[in-house]
Amino acid sequence: MTEAAELPPAPEQARAVFGERFDDVVSYGELLADAGVRRGLIGPREVPRLWERHLLNCAVLSEVVPEAVTVCDVGSGAGLPGIPLALVRPDLKITLLEPLLRRTNFLNEVVELLGLDHVTVVRGRAEEVLGKLTPVHVVTARAVAPLDRLASWGVPLLRPYGEMLALKGDTAADEVKAASAALAKLGAVETSVLHVGEGVVDPLSTVVRVEVGESPGGVRFAAKRAKAARTGRTRRRR
Repeated sequence: MTEAAELPPAPEQARAVFGERFDDVVSYGELLADAGVRRGLIGPREVPRLWERHLLNCAVLSEVVPEAVTVCDVGSGAGLPGIPLALVRPDLKITLLEPLLRRTNFLNEVVELLGLDHVTVVRGRAEEVLGKLTPVHVVTARAVAPLDRLASWGVPLLRPYGEMLALKGDTAADEVKAASAALAKLGAVETSVLHVGEGVVDPLSTVVRVEVGESPGGVRFAAKRAKAARTGRTRRRR
């Protein structure tokens, strides 16, 4: 069994970013460093950089998330970026979507421990919940897959004129270029690379924003979504 490690002291920026939820983010960080490592949700080498690389890196995503919207965190894993986002943005209604049972168990424990009433955990893959999950304003993701594949999972979950916000690394611009044709087929109308976290994280967090038009996912997914909705109505009538 992998040995747990101790959460490093919080940097000064953490108190400013998390405010009154600072104690809660410390509790979450301690869980990641302990149970998260022992249960294989994060690697032990990540513990020394939990604050800068994970907790703060995810929290600053809030800078580009609109107010009072619905959010689906695709492939939420250990709750990154969904949990830090939930701690700094109580105005959001967030769904943590994750297919693996051991991870959803952990997420449910975190949500209950921190009293995150505006967060729901759903077990499943994005393609499985299409038509079952109410379309959202914003899809978030971090370290899930290359942009073209990630968009094929996340964009169809959006409502018309929604956006996908993907935390990416140094190759973000290259990924956008390589995925341009796939994004267009999925109904994307604009894609941009943003940098957030000025004064909080160094280097800045890189976010790829994919904005969609009236048909998120394109024609093929619109038909699939409609079919899933009809199936759901039939089941409810029974």
